[in-house]
Amino acid sequence: MELTEMMTQLRLKGFIQAYELQQKMPEIDDLSFEERLRILLEHESLYREDRQLCLLLKKAKLRYPGACIEDIRYRNGRNITKQMMLELGKNDWVRKHRNIIITGASGVGKTYIACALGNSACRNGIKSLYVRLPRLLQELKIARTDGTYVKVLTQLSRVNVLIVDDWGLDTLNDHERKDFLEVMEDRYSVRSTIIATQIPVDKWHDIIGDHTIADAICDRLVHNAEHLQLTGDSLRKEKEQSSVNMKNE
Repeated sequence: MELTEMMTQLRLKGFIQAYELQQKMPEIDDLSFEERLRILLEHESLYREDRQLCLLLKKAKLRYPGACIEDIRYRNGRNITKQMMLELGKNDWVRKHRNIIITGASGVGKTYIACALGNSACRNGIKSLYVRLPRLLQELKIARTDGTYVKVLTQLSRVNVLIVDDWGLDTLNDHERKDFLEVMEDRYSVRSTIIATQIPVDKWHDIIGDHTIADAICDRLVHNAEHLQLTGDSLRKEKEQSSVNMKNE
């Protein structure tokens, strides 16, 4: 059996790439066997890390998959600093099973920052998932009727970082608030959740609708959360205005 065929059977794709590259390098003969082997193994390790990252990002379904903390605009008036975000980028809050609540008006960059944190988690091998609350509630409603409700809840409970965007666009009905409580109950103290919303935390009881369930949800989400309260003008409007100005030049 050929050496390349053996490596293929062992699924050493990174190893094969490095091996084929070495075959084209005359100077490789100057290296010892151990040095050449180390290069091959390092290439295989990097290949697997890159493949795992691609898989995590694909499964995360981030609204902005390319969002990263380094590209966030840290200007005056946004109420966030680069130091603050870099600290969150270390993912200690995930390891401690804490949450992050991002509030602010429409267009101030809540979703981008949430996705940047999700991207950072994926780059550290942490399983993440982005979902808009209306879509999540719709999926849970369907799961109730087709018998997959427990399965869907179990899948959500296994996600290390769950990003819930557009929280509070509409008042929750009885089934919706109970479903969301089930999701949060499964995650409490064992997983982390990011909430992106226009609704200030002190208005959440009105959105949830039932005082008792609202207390239960807030107890599981708010009391162990980092709070990013974004301020400033809409970045979306600025981008649109910039495009208009460029067309008029």
